[in-house]
Amino acid sequence: MTLPPIISVAARQIGDYHLHLVFDDGREKTDFKPFLLSQSRHPDIRMWLAPDRFASFRIECGDLVWGDYELCIPLADL
Repeated sequence: MTLPPIISVAARQIGDYHLHLVFDDGREKTDFKPFLLSQSRHPDIRMWLAPDRFASFRIECGDLVWGDYELCIPLADL
């Protein structure tokens, strides 16, 4: 059985609702504003619009996480 390659990601904030994500396969992603401002209307997600709360992200096991997993974007969705 062949296992899929392990993908890692590094992240840093580069502006309001912009994180620079760099994947070990060379892909990059930066903009989370459309997701947070227009695509998601749930109050549990919208609370992360406060700049200081948005800036409190971290990477755990490849997932983008805020708080105690109140907001989590899995690696597969990044």
